[in-house]
Amino acid sequence: MSYSVGQVASFAGVTVRTLHHYDRAGLLSPSGRSGAGYRLYDDGDLARLQQILFYRELGFSLDEIAEILKDPQANALEYLRSRLGRLSAEIDRLKRLTEVAEQAIEVQQTGVSLTPEERFEAFGEISFDLSYATEAQIKWQDSEGQRESMARAAAHSKEDWKQLMGEAAAWRGELLAAFDEGEPADSERTTDLAEEHRLHIARWFTHCPPDMHCRIADDFAADPRAFALVVPPSQQRPGLAAYLCKAVHTNAARRTVTE
Repeated sequence: MSYSVGQVASFAGVTVRTLHHYDRAGLLSPSGRSGAGYRLYDDGDLARLQQILFYRELGFSLDEIAEILKDPQANALEYLRSRLGRLSAEIDRLKRLTEVAEQAIEVQQTGVSLTPEERFEAFGEISFDLSYATEAQIKWQDSEGQRESMARAAAHSKEDWKQLMGEAAAWRGELLAAFDEGEPADSERTTDLAEEHRLHIARWFTHCPPDMHCRIADDFAADPRAFALVVPPSQQRPGLAAYLCKAVHTNAARRTVTE
């Protein structure tokens, strides 16, 4: 039995234009033509179309599908195994993003709502990069400290944010002064500033042992988006992130020795 292009499009849930494209690409050429030259598809063509649509649903490109259909017995298993691995990884990634989105919604629902004026008053030039926040949440999703930090941040009042950001600004001024005056990163003055930063995190967000503080400082040195959370770009100096990172590690080593 033969079917017109319109009938096949209706059966398969695709457009006539898609079928024409498959024909031009040599992926699915109809087995016959009507007396007027119109495309006619038989049952074998429909079976091939079903295969094409199956592989398209799995995300294969038309070139990959054409390669598979050259010899399904030889090619399909290898391609399917590869696709399964990628699909599994994508499923895991989407699950993590779903968890991040759910937590972000929870924070938005329970957190403090600030007008643009209030936000500037509290945070000044400090900005929060959404892409970094999402990556950090995925990276630290199994951390009890991360969960505690998000919960406490959501519970802070407007006055809390003003106070903690005021403390952060004062600390930042001292850090910049030490750096600009050439104070060594491993000096007592600078490592005291590192300890002050660690205690600030513990006071406002989560318990922050020295090893955890070192991981945070490593992020500052490696990712400008992370460092912008403590020093806005307009106040940064070349080498400042690495300077702070060294001070934090020196402080952690010093505390390990003394404790």
